[in-house]
Amino acid sequence: MNDRFHDLRQTVLEANLELVARNLVISTWGNVSGYDAEAGVIAIKASGVTYDEMTIDHMVVLDLDGTTVAGDYRPSTDTPTHLALYRLYGDHGVRGVVHTHSKFATVWTQAMRDIPALGTTHVDYFDGPIPCTRELTPAEVAAGYEAAQAVAIEEAVSPDRCLRMQAILLAHHAPFAWGTSPEAAVTNAQVLEYVAEMAYLESTLLGRTPDVLPEHMHVKHRDRKFGADAYYGQVTR
Repeated sequence: MNDRFHDLRQTVLEANLELVARNLVISTWGNVSGYDAEAGVIAIKASGVTYDEMTIDHMVVLDLDGTTVAGDYRPSTDTPTHLALYRLYGDHGVRGVVHTHSKFATVWTQAMRDIPALGTTHVDYFDGPIPCTRELTPAEVAAGYEAAQAVAIEEAVSPDRCLRMQAILLAHHAPFAWGTSPEAAVTNAQVLEYVAEMAYLESTLLGRTPDVLPEHMHVKHRDRKFGADAYYGQVTR
């Protein structure tokens, strides 16, 4: 394989293995990709490869048109959705995309329910309810299932919001998350699963749909991390 893409493939391999370490996948149910905007290529894991046998050679490199640039394996079946998300959000800084079937987030997709913003843990990462897409039509599924998923994602999360809502629930399917790197996307997928579980447990505890976080608390936690005068984290000197 072309050594030119070694660093990208290594980063994506490590991010894929992190899905296992963070209990976000079992079997082969998930994938991570990374985008090198300068080279105009992505790397993504090969289809159907188990995590315990995965190596850098199983990372397939493609251009944004889906043409394989380097690699001897068939890329993940979710590759068209990953590519569409980079075409949609890449100019806004998205450099990593994650797809899992993590348990609690997937429960919300199967129920076709948005995950409501119930507390500050949620809004520290996601600015508002995490949306579930609409159902795909039979024609969309037949014509290009994975690419049609990206159309539904764009309808739910516009490009100008993609770094404030870095996750989506695909109706009847499973979640996607993204971020400014493959590692960041994995973290967002982990936080998505955490808040999905908390929202489920709170709904169960109360026996009803919980009240959402009060607006003034939502705004405070959103703005201290994402606002013009954000002060969360460290300042680079």
